[in-house]
Amino acid sequence: MIHTTKELELIANEIRQDIIKMLVEAGSGHSAGPLDMADVFTAMFFEVLRYKPKEPDWPERDRFVLSNGHINPVLYATMAHAGYFPTAELMTLRKFGTRLQGHPERTRLPGLETTSGPLGSGISQAAGMALGFKMDALKQQRVWCFTSDGEHQEGNTWEAIMFAGKNRLNNLTVVVDRNNIQIDGLTEDVMPLEPFAMKYQAFNWHVIEIDGHNFEEIIAALNQSRAILEKPTCIIAHTIAGKGVDFMEYDYRWHGIPPGIKDIEGDPPKALQAKAALEKLRTLNGKIRSEHE
Repeated sequence: MIHTTKELELIANEIRQDIIKMLVEAGSGHSAGPLDMADVFTAMFFEVLRYKPKEPDWPERDRFVLSNGHINPVLYATMAHAGYFPTAELMTLRKFGTRLQGHPERTRLPGLETTSGPLGSGISQAAGMALGFKMDALKQQRVWCFTSDGEHQEGNTWEAIMFAGKNRLNNLTVVVDRNNIQIDGLTEDVMPLEPFAMKYQAFNWHVIEIDGHNFEEIIAALNQSRAILEKPTCIIAHTIAGKGVDFMEYDYRWHGIPPGIKDIEGDPPKALQAKAALEKLRTLNGKIRSEHE
């Protein structure tokens, strides 16, 4: 590891705080998914991904595809901390004319590989890139696609999974945010996905299941996927929706709203939600003393 686990945890915590600040400034956007994927994004960008932030079109870079574009606050915050652009620009999220659109827009921000919005398209895009690398005999580059569990309710997702398995795209890794929620409730209530891993395996994928908040497991799985030579790899990252802010954790009601928009039963009043969320993150949900104590 380039960074220690403690260093990665601190980076992820800073990214989570920026996510809350961005969402509050924008007054719209998604909270739960960006917070729960901060650890996986930190591991990817600070330990595994091949890229040059000051040379975003570097030909030998890996390709990173965000299929569930609605969690882009975590992508933007991670890119800023990785050096693609100043962190101050994060406060322009969803503002008129910004490079940080509500869903990633490839032509606006250097470093983005795709424009995403409609769920279910990312694996198809990533599989096309991976096949292109195969056709050009480029063995160094890898394609990484991050997806949500809910978008696996989309039919075109499974068409892409079948295509990648058939073509043995061993240079493709899909990481699934298995937080078990979507905007209308729990995935297993809305449209059950289980047995999830077995479905990928049936389409000739190598499957790894991990704790999406354990850096050693995350990095080991990402690196292991490089060693799988006969098929594509799916990493199912079991995460806690809203991770880091205890009143958001596990709660699907925080899927699609930022702090300060509406009162939610059992949570702080909307006027206090942003302050409470940042306090939870700064103190690791009360595990360390608050700077205000």
